[in-house]
Amino acid sequence: MPWPFSSATGTQALRPEGAARTLLLLALLLAAGASGAGQQPTPELRERVRAALASADSFEDRFEADVWLMDMANRLGRQVPDPDLRIRILKTVHREARRADLPAEMVLAVIDIESAFDPYAVSSAGAQGLMQVMPFWREELGHRRLTDVEANILMGCTILRAYYEKSQGDWMEALARYNGSLGRRDYPQKVLDRLSRRWYRQ
Repeated sequence: MPWPFSSATGTQALRPEGAARTLLLLALLLAAGASGAGQQPTPELRERVRAALASADSFEDRFEADVWLMDMANRLGRQVPDPDLRIRILKTVHREARRADLPAEMVLAVIDIESAFDPYAVSSAGAQGLMQVMPFWREELGHRRLTDVEANILMGCTILRAYYEKSQGDWMEALARYNGSLGRRDYPQKVLDRLSRRWYRQ
């Protein structure tokens, strides 16, 4: 299965007319309530997104950053009630997905299914954190805690990319490998369903 979409948009620096376009698009997003939870962003969330944009170094331009962060923060909604943590997760996902050449929205779908965005989630098998990384990977991270947002997403994206390559671009197989359920379709289908229903950006 090919990649369902490209995660990167916008390759030119934001021109003066782009500022007006950004404001217009954000206004349309807000008016339409572009959120899986049906929530409008609060003034506090808007301010925190603006602050995050000041150092949004993984984005090609401010337009992409404006739209992606606001859109995804809004979709994440009440699942991550702490706005600081919400922006931290999203910025890290975007950065590490870009580094691993993965769609950021696919990474969000994996996190959604794996941990429901709980950085302290621990499975019965001992997998930890947002992307449910197994403890034996800790050595690769310099023994950093797997509940650390940045370390967990970095390792999760690296592992997912390795499985994607091993599976020769087949997302069903790559996701099953990631979950340790190779040969079964239930987990990959959950992730792809969540991707299409909540995170996919047309």
